[in-house]
Amino acid sequence: MAMKPLRPCLHPGCGVLVSGGYCAAHQPQPKDRRSAEAQAWRWMYGTDVWKRLREDQLLREPFCRECARRGVRRYATDVDHIRDHKGDWALFTDPGNLESLCHSCHSRKTARDLWQNRREKRRR
Repeated sequence: MAMKPLRPCLHPGCGVLVSGGYCAAHQPQPKDRRSAEAQAWRWMYGTDVWKRLREDQLLREPFCRECARRGVRRYATDVDHIRDHKGDWALFTDPGNLESLCHSCHSRKTARDLWQNRREKRRR
């Protein structure tokens, strides 16, 4: 079996020869910037229970709740947990803890929640 020819690392200015991609020193960091705590419960979003809850929520409330508060009628694409479940299965699967949001409103709420959580951790 023929070996792949060695090529320079893809990192600009690095001359280390590798069989493909980046050298050990320049491996790209994973894009998932979630905390270890959040990564521990990320599996919940892949369950059949969540998929059914999400579908039911969007059928029950097809328009974005935040946009509706401003008098705008926009279809919801995301299902949000009103109270952060932090891995609590009962809170995660509670239909009363869900709201339908458009992607823009969901992203804005998520960013605001992350900022507040970081701020609270700094105060401790």
